[in-house]
Amino acid sequence: MAAGSDGATVRLAGDAREVYLDYAAATPMDPAVIDAMAPYLADCFYNPSAPYAPARRARAAVEDARATLARIIGARPDCVVLTAGATEANNLAFATLASPDAHVVTDAIEHDSVLACAQVHPCTVVGVAPDGRVDPDEIRRTLRPETELVSVELANGEIGTVQPIREIAAVVAAERARRLEAGERRPLYLHTDASQAAGALSVNVSSLGCDLMTLSAAKIYGPKQVGLLWASNDVRLRPLVLGGGQEAGVRSGTENVAGAVGFARALELADAHRAANARQLRTLRDDLARRLTRAFPRAVVSGPRNPKRRLPGLLHISFPGLDARRLVIALERRGVYVGTGSACAASRMTESHVLAAVGAPHEVAQGSLRLTLGTPTTSEDVAYAAEQIIDVVRGECARLCISLEGADSRAALDDVRRQSAQSTTEEAADE
Repeated sequence: MAAGSDGATVRLAGDAREVYLDYAAATPMDPAVIDAMAPYLADCFYNPSAPYAPARRARAAVEDARATLARIIGARPDCVVLTAGATEANNLAFATLASPDAHVVTDAIEHDSVLACAQVHPCTVVGVAPDGRVDPDEIRRTLRPETELVSVELANGEIGTVQPIREIAAVVAAERARRLEAGERRPLYLHTDASQAAGALSVNVSSLGCDLMTLSAAKIYGPKQVGLLWASNDVRLRPLVLGGGQEAGVRSGTENVAGAVGFARALELADAHRAANARQLRTLRDDLARRLTRAFPRAVVSGPRNPKRRLPGLLHISFPGLDARRLVIALERRGVYVGTGSACAASRMTESHVLAAVGAPHEVAQGSLRLTLGTPTTSEDVAYAAEQIIDVVRGECARLCISLEGADSRAALDDVRRQSAQSTTEEAADE
């Protein structure tokens, strides 16, 4: 197995090939990112908090990286806290809650780290439309006098829904204005986890109108376990980790110099090539979708139909009545690596809370694949992956006596349920 010229596309010897379609779970580091990090993994290894000149060079590298990250998101460097990934940043955002009765509003398709943080507090989890979209009016209706934080992701990493953050920000701003006029002193902030969106959408904090934002290097061809939380000047952050007082006292621990430098370089590249990459990914994604839905008209594509409301490199497709885990294993044997949803849920073999929230029936949810493309993906990769997916799905349909082909109809899911139940009964009788 060898890296291609871009350091990411991988091929096997002979005629076999490997196609990676799980970029929402992890991206390979860009060679330019590796080059930027290399000096701080070897020669300039010093602790940035030490007082001598080589250590001051390491400190300067961290602050230069922070300044670059801040510039790209349209913020001040002293408002950027470097973290060990998006999960820590999300936890730090929720640590802003000061009152024991502080109420939180979030939505049903957030990342597990946001939902877990929200559920520690009194919280309202708003539902979403069938395409995964949050209704800003629903956010407005759930606000209480004791609400201190609203947390809605910029884009969902499972079905690709881009949320109306600017409209939600307007709702939060209106409630803040009401409180100010009424003499109420309780703060109210809007947090957005933009980890999955940074490679495809603008993450300028002024444009979004948020008060806190999470980013992850691991989703934009940077190093894993590196992230940031941006917080506006009005937000008072409370540390989760105590110790030496690094990161302005908010996050103690020796700084990850190489990680910060790599993150800054990765975000620079994402910002510079965002529009071109989005066009390329959308074209490839749509080609993959056409190939699969033509072969299986009864397959179910989740997420918004409007391309402006869906991440460009993500295709979430379900094959009702099939078991996605069997599909993943069969495709792996053919060199095609896909996901079934978020990597967190997949590792626990649990059914997706995102699909439950959008109302997907069990028969649809259990047969779902999340196919996410990246900048190394080629049209040849898409053609090969589609061919293998079609072959594997047809094999499983034949095994279960299920049909996903033929004319599309409203009765398709009922047919699958009937055929699946019949095949299960026959298998049980055979045993």
